[in-house]
Formats: sequence, structure tokens, C-alpha cells
Amino acid sequence: MKSKLLFLLLCGSVFIFSCKKDKLDVIGGSQANNGVVGVSVTGSTTAAGVSSITGSVTSLQDGISTFTGSAVVTNATIKNILANVPGMVISGNNVTTTAVKFKLTSEGIESIAPLDPGVIVNFNSSVGDTYTGSSGAERTVLSKSTTDDYAWGGMNIKVMKVEETPNRLGIKKITYYANHHFGLVTIEFTFDDNTTATFPLSMSAYI
Repeated sequence: MKSKLLFLLLCGSVFIFSCKKDKLDVIGGSQANNGVVGVSVTGSTTAAGVSSITGSVTSLQDGISTFTGSAVVTNATIKNILANVPGMVISGNNVTTTAVKFKLTSEGIESIAPLDPGVIVNFNSSVGDTYTGSSGAERTVLSKSTTDDYAWGGMNIKVMKVEETPNRLGIKKITYYANHHFGLVTIEFTFDDNTTATFPLSMSAYI
């Protein structure tokens, strides 16, 4: 009887853990305001040779927001990476796209294309939780602020820091910084040669 009880408890523990992970890998919640048509995106960067980063939401269908975007890129390393990303069009130093898709909700952010499809951040998760992309790569929650300790947009905010290691297209690591009110506020890329490029982002509407 004791062995049967122990077996049932173990099975229950596995079931609970599996449910938690499945829940984190799916974004629920209501439609976020920053995912509706007309919302604009502006960005800056620490990377030399990248400027004039802009974008906007051009459609919202079945909860999926499609963004168009453009930037001027003279940085050869970054331009070469972008040339291998589906949906990117390069003409001289001008890079444009009409195929960036995200699901943006009150609960989190999910990549649809061209980033590895899957959850980028789920605001309900805790430090150490992971989300699995369609490629099998994992995104891990490294930290979750309890105070306003991250400088952004001329103020300090709370952020969740999520890291993935794609090891493809010349990218060793991608680190995402997201806030439950402002959404995705920064993306940082670490390249194979260990150089980095940080892209603070701002949208004209918030979650």
C-alpha cells in the first residue's frame, strides 16, 4: 500500500510540473494595446553602423500583430546576419521587413516570426523558469526585478531578463528585457566574436 501511495505521489508531482511548464509555454491574457494597428516602434543601439530604427504595427489578426520595420545598416557583421533572416530585404544600406510577427498580451510576449517561434516572456514566470522555442532552444528567466532598478527611457523600471543561446546565424546569445507595462524594452545580442549590440526599444502604446 505504501509503495502504491508513493507511486501515485510521484506521478502527481510529474503531472503538476508538466502542467506548469506547458502553461508557461503558452501566452494567454487579453490583447495588449501595443499590438494594435497604428502603434509605432522606435529604437536606438550601441552598435556602430546601425541607425534610423523604426517600425509600426500594420495588421492584427487572430491575436497576432504584424510589424513592418526599417533601419540603415552599414555594420557588415549585422548586415550579414540580417541577410540570412527570412523576410529581411536589403538594398544597399537600407534594411526593411514586412514580416515580423508577435503575439502581445497582458500576460506576455510570444514570437511568431522570424525569431524562433515561442514564448519570449511570460510575466507569470519565476527566476529559473524556461520556455522552449519551436527549434527546441530554451529561453531562461535569469532575473525578475522587485524594485525599479533598470534604467530605460529616462526612468528606472522593473524588468524580467530572459536569455537564449541560439548559436546560429553568428549569434551566440540573445538577452531580452521586458516590463509588464511597457513590454519588450531592450534586446541585446552577443555575437560569435563576443562583441555585443544593445537595442533599447520604445512603443507609442503600452500593455
